Amino acid sequence: MLFSSLTFIFAFLPLLLFLYFLLKKRWYRNFILLLFSILFYAWGEPKYIFLMFLVILISYIAGILIDKLEAKNKTLLKNITFILSLILIIGNLIYFKYANFIVDNINNIFKLNISIKAIVLPIGISFYTFQILSYIIDVYRKKIPVQKNILDLSLYVTLFPQLVAGPIVRYETVQDELENRKENLNDIISGVKRFIIGLSKKIILANNVALLADFIFDNSYIHQSGYGSLIIWLGAIAYSLQIYYDFSGYSDMAIGLGQIFGFHFLENFNYPYISRSITEFWRRWHISLSSWFRDYVYIPLGGNRVSKFRWILNLLVVWALTGLWHGASWNFIIWGLYFCFLLILEKIFLKKFIDKWPSVVRWLYSIILIIIGWVIFRVENISEVFYFIKKLFDFSSTNYIEIFASNNLIIPILFIIPSILFMFPIYKKIENLCIKKPILNYALNAVYLGLFLICIMYLISSNFNPFIYFRF
Repeated sequence: MLFSSLTFIFAFLPLLLFLYFLLKKRWYRNFILLLFSILFYAWGEPKYIFLMFLVILISYIAGILIDKLEAKNKTLLKNITFILSLILIIGNLIYFKYANFIVDNINNIFKLNISIKAIVLPIGISFYTFQILSYIIDVYRKKIPVQKNILDLSLYVTLFPQLVAGPIVRYETVQDELENRKENLNDIISGVKRFIIGLSKKIILANNVALLADFIFDNSYIHQSGYGSLIIWLGAIAYSLQIYYDFSGYSDMAIGLGQIFGFHFLENFNYPYISRSITEFWRRWHISLSSWFRDYVYIPLGGNRVSKFRWILNLLVVWALTGLWHGASWNFIIWGLYFCFLLILEKIFLKKFIDKWPSVVRWLYSIILIIIGWVIFRVENISEVFYFIKKLFDFSSTNYIEIFASNNLIIPILFIIPSILFMFPIYKKIENLCIKKPILNYALNAVYLGLFLICIMYLISSNFNPFIYFRF
């Protein structure tokens, strides 16, 4: 089930809100929230509910054992329990997400014919696995207390706002709110507004530019006809905007929904396309994932407090894993290593030059490299990576207007303009201005209502509603 679906907006969410606020005791509210979170996940993949709860059970038992063994000062057994739990949880992710990829590559390298049944990727497995791993690791590090109530631990993992597409919420962020949160009207109103903003990003902006991106990247006629770089750049820009508004919109909806129910998730995006370096971009993009790899992989490997060779190796490991996290395909690995290479260049010698450039030049440098990165991310295989990168710099021309007009793409192209406009913090400035003046605040509330109605009309009139991060 998608947040941006009529079923969710007019059936699932109203019923949940009614039952949730009808009940007064915290335990009852947690139970109904857990029940609806299970329903939310089961709506798309009921058979994998049991898999998710098996992983939760493993983490619950492991946490209890680690805590007890720590109290008894049995370090060896504690370490064994910790390692075994990691093996089981990571092994589950590897099997479902990477088994086919591993076997295919073994067959290609060694000219074998090992057969394996196609494994369907459970929705959200990358997100909930990382949440569970962070919980176990933090219990092991004594950073957080162990959760002895399996229902609360289950709610933490399955909480529907962040279950299938993040943000990756750490247990320490919500540990107190699981038992002691207090819902209030201000949070509910703020959460509803945040949800509408996210819904608008997804439906109005992401879905429209997606039509253009899909046409250019997936249309064999475009590629076979030898069209030049301009159309490929247009597709790359459209996809860059699509993935930003698609994912940040979903994060906005998740944060807003969490706020309605008294949970306060950390921000996942901070206007990443205003960045003036690749380093800055990765401080602003998918913050929950970047910080996860920093705290649980990069720093334990030694971070930057090691030799230069070891530091580079640490970065290569982190970014190869970051690429693999997004999917079992070589283009994702190349994408991760591409950004790793850029980050290394910046940190070693480029930064001192970049800092001297005019602000607009630094931005152009960053956004061009980011867009090229998204081209690598978007394609399906290595051969396509090289094809599209080559086409980006094939400066031939053709009659693009005729192509777009004949395929009803003029309106999607026009949506690129507001999409570019709102990738800058314009909305934040408008909101801050309206807060100071009541009459403007009333007008802004009317805009929220208008945006919501437009989104509903879009959903009623169109079946085109893709979501990129369902792949992960």
